[in-house]
Amino acid sequence: MFAVVETGGKQYKIQEGDILFVEKLEVNENEEIMLDKVLAYSDHDGIQVGTPLLNGITVKANIVKHGKSKKIYVFRYKAKKNEKKKLGHRQPYTKLQITSIAKA
Repeated sequence: MFAVVETGGKQYKIQEGDILFVEKLEVNENEEIMLDKVLAYSDHDGIQVGTPLLNGITVKANIVKHGKSKKIYVFRYKAKKNEKKKLGHRQPYTKLQITSIAKA
């Protein structure tokens, strides 16, 4: 059994027990959230695809932690112009654990 959900503008194929890193959500750690944008759902009966979303499918996830990913360096350089600029970026994320996928 799996589902395809959308969060943070990205789509994820998930199963129960999966751990995934998504764009940062404004929810406290150790809380349970419900992912309501379910695009597809599959079980032993077959696959259901929404147009664009499915109703009646609930995906519950537990917030494990919040954090920042590894630092990415961006370096801009123009030859022969003495022009250079170094920037760094750390993308914030939320670590989720999928607890259940169920039909309502």
